Amino acid sequence: MIRIGITGHRNLAPEVSDHVAGLVREHLEPHGHAMVGLSCLADGADSVFAEVVLEAGAPLEAVIPASGYREALPVEHHTLYDRLLAQAVLIHELPHTASEPRAHMAAGRLLVERSDRILAVWDGLPARGPGGTADVVAYARVLERPVTVLWPQGVRR
Repeated sequence: MIRIGITGHRNLAPEVSDHVAGLVREHLEPHGHAMVGLSCLADGADSVFAEVVLEAGAPLEAVIPASGYREALPVEHHTLYDRLLAQAVLIHELPHTASEPRAHMAAGRLLVERSDRILAVWDGLPARGPGGTADVVAYARVLERPVTVLWPQGVRR
């Protein structure tokens, strides 16, 4: 059973999100249900990945950066977040209270440490703030975790 963690951009436009879902589905398809997906369930790449993992019939583990994490996510994402969280077979809750960069980086580190490989929905640019996708990818590379970068060609964030 391979453990695959996701890091990626949030606030994806609907057409980008659809394209990303196709790329993630294509990448995960060979693993079928013989994988475990790890995700922080944020809006964007995290949730797209989690949905594809569950569609494949594979178990999903959630990594929750802080007790205030859900409230810090966009209100329109709460329903999907709640549904995905309810379907998680294991929830890793970090001890932070505020959903801030330090908590997000701690969650990214935990996700990388518990994964065999990382899938990054990433445009290749530096993180917009501490704990962003580029920082999680850099940490995965330090730990020598294989990282597969997926990003729709020609799309800008």
